Amino acid sequence: MENKKILSRKWFLYMTEFFSGMSVMAVELGASRLLAPYFSSSQIVWTIIIGTIMIAMALGNVWGGRSADKKPDPGRLYLRLLLAACWIAAIPLLGKYVIVGITGALALFVTKNFLIWAAFAACMILFVFPLLLLGTVTPSLAKYTVGSLEDSGKIVGRLGALNTIGSIIGTFLPTFVTIPAVGTSVTFLIFAGVLLVICAIYFLAEKTRLVRCAVALVIFALCCAFGHSSSFAFWETDLVVEDESIYNYLQVREDEDSITLSTNVMFGVQSIKMKDDDLTGMYYDYALAAPLMAGVTEGAEADVLILGMGTGTYATQCLKYFDGMDIEGVEIDEKIAALATSHFALPEEATIEVYDGRAYLDAAEKQYDVIMVDAYQDITIPFQMSSVEFFTMVRDQLKPGGVMVVNMNMHSGGEGSINEYLCDTIASVFPEVWTVDVPRTTNSELFASFGEGMTRFREGKEKLSDPQLRAMMDKVEAGLTAYEGGEHIFTDDKAPVELLGMRVIDELIGGELTEIREGYRENGLAGLLEMIG
Repeated sequence: MENKKILSRKWFLYMTEFFSGMSVMAVELGASRLLAPYFSSSQIVWTIIIGTIMIAMALGNVWGGRSADKKPDPGRLYLRLLLAACWIAAIPLLGKYVIVGITGALALFVTKNFLIWAAFAACMILFVFPLLLLGTVTPSLAKYTVGSLEDSGKIVGRLGALNTIGSIIGTFLPTFVTIPAVGTSVTFLIFAGVLLVICAIYFLAEKTRLVRCAVALVIFALCCAFGHSSSFAFWETDLVVEDESIYNYLQVREDEDSITLSTNVMFGVQSIKMKDDDLTGMYYDYALAAPLMAGVTEGAEADVLILGMGTGTYATQCLKYFDGMDIEGVEIDEKIAALATSHFALPEEATIEVYDGRAYLDAAEKQYDVIMVDAYQDITIPFQMSSVEFFTMVRDQLKPGGVMVVNMNMHSGGEGSINEYLCDTIASVFPEVWTVDVPRTTNSELFASFGEGMTRFREGKEKLSDPQLRAMMDKVEAGLTAYEGGEHIFTDDKAPVELLGMRVIDELIGGELTEIREGYRENGLAGLLEMIG
């Protein structure tokens, strides 16, 4: 290998190693945020991301080592980094279209485990190639930095340390700084720009491959100009808010009747405010049975804790119909908590704390008449809030006669379903458990008490003065079913909530996609487009 001017000082090679390691982790975290609005941010999706990236890095290590031995030209390494930088910069511009295209294509052929296959295909197309290129860095730099066998251990160790330190910074910086401040798209562009600067320094110093470097700069500039938008639902034109937080993708939509919050680009409502302050027609209405089961009547004083406050739909309804309530809400996402007051008119009587629900419950010094658990989103169910240990904590924070209400957001039946596990777990803690399905949704409400809950419910219902709420409670009573516990128990040690949730989601998606596939087979692409339109 001829003595390159810029490489005569090893600091540049060390800097390359450091920033490459940083970029790998930044891309990995960016991948999770890019995929989450479409496929959720569950452990299953994380496993797919980590697995595909590790495969890419391993293949890159092999390729980089062989390439460095066969053709020890550092320029080839920096060309690979240049290509990786351009690819990463293009992800914000093209990634969401690729994801939607992959999802649409697979919808025509995949019948089982749709989300897994779609997320895996998206990872393979979007992230494997640039991470494969970044995987060539460490073995290549080891070739270019080791001058003799006498100092090989020290230099390779230093490269490994710098890669690790860069990875650590690349983990914390996107999560706590760039993604909350400027979004996922700009985060990709920032780290692509870092790699591009390193390559530009090398090529300018060596006065070689300047045309390719200039082309890469033009591509990067175009990606910055057209790919900096954080819009994931690019087909929507009437969103009031589209934003990202540390935990979620956020989408607020407003129409003439309501304001809604969703954390998914295409379906699901996490919170809703009716502009006429009427009942929502959703599970929040059914959950209003909980105060009655706890013996709370209109205007009576009561303490309510909501774990998973969202923007305060349940709190607002409780204060409307039971105006003597003292309501505490816990929401882990600070941006969602802010939306509660900025867009959803959360009443001042309700307080909201930005905290983890279980940690807040563990530190609570008072007991409550009603505790609502509403922290489940599709398959993103926090296992620590679904275990027998957690529900025991809830039971201990209830007053005598108090009631827990849990929103289970996925209808599911059959042996070993996720709802059966949740119900069995809760029934092992509470002596009385009732469930009711919410029509035209995938939600079920579960009510758990120490006993006599139904007696208090019927007595309280007769005292209701609001005819609309009275009619709603008649619907609840008609659908309530007593639940007998079984042996399917979630614990802190073993709670496979995401695998069970994935099974339900797969069934729901499969049912929706069957109609699309049949339309495609009967009428071809024109029929498919007509159905989507």
